[in-house]
Amino acid sequence: MPTLRAARIGTRTLQVLPDDPAQQAAAPFVPGESGWWLLPSDAALLKKEAARDVPAPYPGLVTIGTTEAGDLLLLNLTQVPALLLDGNPVHITEVCTSLALELGMSPWASDIEVVTVGFGQDLPHLLPTTRIAHMRQPAHALRDLSERLLEAQQIPETRHQPYLLLCASSLDADTAWQLADLIDKSGTAPVTLIAPASPAAAHFPEAAILNASASEPQTLDHASIDITLQHLEHTAYTQIATALKMSAQPAHPAEEPWRDLPEEPEGAPRPRVAGEPIVPVPVATSPAQAQNESSEGFPALVVATTDPSGLRLLPAATMPREGHDEPGPGTGAASSTAPEPTALDHAEEANENADLTDDYQVPPAEGAEAHALHAPEVRVLGPVEVTGVDSTGHGPRVAQLAALLLFRPGRSADVLCSDMDPVNPWSASTLNARIRGLRRSLGNDPSGNPYVPRRSSGEDPYQLSPTVRCDWTRFLQLVEHALPLGPTGLPDLEKALGLVRGRPFGGKPLPWAQPLQQEMITRIIDVAHTVATYRTPPGPHHDLSAARQAVTTGLDVDPTAELLYRGWLRIEHAAGNRQGLHTAITRVQQVNQALDCSLELETLQLINELLNNPSPEARRAL
Repeated sequence: MPTLRAARIGTRTLQVLPDDPAQQAAAPFVPGESGWWLLPSDAALLKKEAARDVPAPYPGLVTIGTTEAGDLLLLNLTQVPALLLDGNPVHITEVCTSLALELGMSPWASDIEVVTVGFGQDLPHLLPTTRIAHMRQPAHALRDLSERLLEAQQIPETRHQPYLLLCASSLDADTAWQLADLIDKSGTAPVTLIAPASPAAAHFPEAAILNASASEPQTLDHASIDITLQHLEHTAYTQIATALKMSAQPAHPAEEPWRDLPEEPEGAPRPRVAGEPIVPVPVATSPAQAQNESSEGFPALVVATTDPSGLRLLPAATMPREGHDEPGPGTGAASSTAPEPTALDHAEEANENADLTDDYQVPPAEGAEAHALHAPEVRVLGPVEVTGVDSTGHGPRVAQLAALLLFRPGRSADVLCSDMDPVNPWSASTLNARIRGLRRSLGNDPSGNPYVPRRSSGEDPYQLSPTVRCDWTRFLQLVEHALPLGPTGLPDLEKALGLVRGRPFGGKPLPWAQPLQQEMITRIIDVAHTVATYRTPPGPHHDLSAARQAVTTGLDVDPTAELLYRGWLRIEHAAGNRQGLHTAITRVQQVNQALDCSLELETLQLINELLNNPSPEARRAL
């Protein structure tokens, strides 16, 4: 494609200015006036569908102002090493904001990287694209540019990607000199600086200087044309920002954490008397009947949701076992009968998840306290979500890529491309585009270091900063802290369950995440069972609503977990909810019928025991 300096868009005309005025006009353009090429009104153009498959050849084109005729003048920033602005700092910020917003939304600027300094701290999270990064200080941007140029030198396929530094705050002489030196040595990697003229002008003697405070036309030497510089005033920016915030809000606001505590009932279930008849177990005749019973007899079983908050599991011996009427203090429950092993026991004994720790290590609890609260978070206890990553467009895939980098760090490009799509592996360009989008979405830490570090060579692995948080890490740390405390650790156990938003990694995890998903499901079920075991019996920790919440969270993750159905049965029996007890029985029977398997012996024995032993509430009702 021919190198262009600028483009002009009128009401019905489009013209481009080639870098070489003597160059013959390239079709479909024809020669125009003063070296410009004109697009004829009857020119044959690509159809929209075909044009979508053509990479945009000029990602640096952006509106810089308007001509005296009212045409928009677009400047190709990739051909301008530096453009300096003079005038009032407020007006300089307005010009920079206008450029940042347009480049952030432009359909032909998908490959450009925009770094803002001195303004635009909210732009990375307002715009649906991931092209803009905000740096607190010019020194941070200087370091980022150094890493970008090293990346371009070591990874040739990234050299064509433009880098634009928009700085609304004045540069000190040393930083301006270093930026000038870097831009001069950038080679084929297009880099552009737009910054206040003073004192940067001394280090960019060939740069054009425009007056940001001027309201009359001024000459843009690079295009040999007079323009009125484009601004975006604060009022207009506020309106745009408000509209973007409104469009990004979820359709339904998140529910507040559940806080109500029911009164503790008195009494305890009486033991079954020998010779007492066994009541037949009811069976639902249809799923509709089971649904009706569930909605009428068990309205308190609701989906548990709460906001994520932040802290490795201890040996399974600290987990309370099913069948204990009163868990003991300190390290868990004690019973004269042999305890029922939990799923956690089996996982520990078989060491079936040992390979998971090869790549993903859970930091110790004290390390979590050092995690900066502002650091982005990867949430996998439900559909994968990442702080700052949009839920539309490429957002879900970028979020999955972030989870892959977190749980499987140090992978090469080929492995990542295959992991993200085993059937049709990503291309290297697709991977790099998604990495750039993730880097812009997560931004930088307070020291200016990106949460997605740049690679200095093609052999370097892809990874996330160790400060990036994860809800699974928080879940494990909370549980590790709580399990040794016995019932007094219930608040932290319930906080851990509050992090669970659904099935880990969503309904269709990528193959690499499936072993992790099973590990997480097992741990969540064990924690839910622990909370229900502590909350169901009479005593100081009795709270049937909290017990139901825990069981519901576990069944939302694995609706076939029979261990949790037994907890549900005990809860309804303790509440004297006979209809709810029958609903739970019907539900577990239907689940096993769908799986074409029989109920576990423990479940059958528990059903017979509860149906033949009225709860204290039921006896009082009689």
